[in-house]
Amino acid sequence: MALVNATDIESFKTDGFVVLHDVLSAHTLETLQQGVEKNLSSPSHWANDYTPENSSGRFFDDYVSWQRIMEFKEAALRHELPRIAGELMSTSSPRFFHEHVLVKEPGTATPTPWHHDDPYYGVEGMNNVSLWVPLDSVPTPIALRFIRGSHLVPRRFIPNRFVDDSPYTSAAPGFELFPSAEQLEELGDTVVCPAEPGDVVAFHFRTLHSAPGTTNHASRRRVISFRYVGDDVRWASRPWKTSPPFEPQGLNDGDGLDETRFPIIAL
Repeated sequence: MALVNATDIESFKTDGFVVLHDVLSAHTLETLQQGVEKNLSSPSHWANDYTPENSSGRFFDDYVSWQRIMEFKEAALRHELPRIAGELMSTSSPRFFHEHVLVKEPGTATPTPWHHDDPYYGVEGMNNVSLWVPLDSVPTPIALRFIRGSHLVPRRFIPNRFVDDSPYTSAAPGFELFPSAEQLEELGDTVVCPAEPGDVVAFHFRTLHSAPGTTNHASRRRVISFRYVGDDVRWASRPWKTSPPFEPQGLNDGDGLDETRFPIIAL
């Protein structure tokens, strides 16, 4: 049975995001909950805590743990998630890029600032998708915000650091400094996407998005993003340290991601 319908695919292509309701099984959610607890108790060397000193709550993130946390590997390479990615990207062989754990404890003041993921990554290509999987209720006040259609805007922005929202560099060929709040409003309508466990919020790497803190929210906000790419995606160097900071390991700009770090999933 298809997990994604034609309307979902069209929304993803035109808006740059779509909310898929109740598409994950209880088994998948339980598996991911176990994986997150393992990740919190044993972070990788790439883990971050974005909570400023003297601030409330905690904003934890970590990524690329799927080869050591088997629960992440199972979800990434089997069951519903790769099928959803393949259907949205119109491919029978999606390639897994990486997973990303994002946990905001209750009362976390730190927001996720406006950004698009594409400049942070060391890849180029338009056939891609992030599957944002909430493990807790994410009501409207703390939900993801998207700028509709922003993935199609022919502008790319220098990434900002999450810890203080400062730019990685002041200038870079093909990129511009991130726009002001007033300029963002001119790029398209802002849409808020509340979600529940079992839902998946799918969005393009170039779609501009943000999320508030959880200052007035009494529960945790545990999320895992699973990122997949299609046939057109190629390795690319950046004038800054990428996130995740993958090393080339023999890959040159323009090469396909044909190695075990980025497995293809046959659907």
